Amino acid sequence: MRTSLVDRPLAPHDLVAEVADPSCGAVTLFVGTVRDVNDGRPVTGIDYSAYGAMAAEELERVAEEAVQRFGTPRLVVEHRLGTLSLGEASIAIAVAHPHRAAALDAQRFVIEEVKRRVPIWKREHYADGTRGWVDPTRSATGTTP
Repeated sequence: MRTSLVDRPLAPHDLVAEVADPSCGAVTLFVGTVRDVNDGRPVTGIDYSAYGAMAAEELERVAEEAVQRFGTPRLVVEHRLGTLSLGEASIAIAVAHPHRAAALDAQRFVIEEVKRRVPIWKREHYADGTRGWVDPTRSATGTTP
């Protein structure tokens, strides 16, 4: 298991290679990317910032909980900080497990808990030149997960 907050572009395929193991029949990869619209507003980019030490500790706790709950230590999470352009990866989660259901469940658990608990903030850049902070616990449909 490994977690990292990074200020460089993510390399999702490297995470897959890191978790892959012959004992695992499933390897999942989730990559969250910067999209071009949020709540009906055109977006041109996002700034991700964090309370570094606290975010790193909580990210590790989330991963440890997933390892315990779903029974695989083969889990890697990287979250990018800094200014990202459209289409760039902001988070990558790779999980390997002997069985697909547990791998998929672990992955979903991690992304939902990261959004809910880890103190990482995002400020969107809008096409009209304005910027605004976004509540990470709010989904694109305006409801919490």
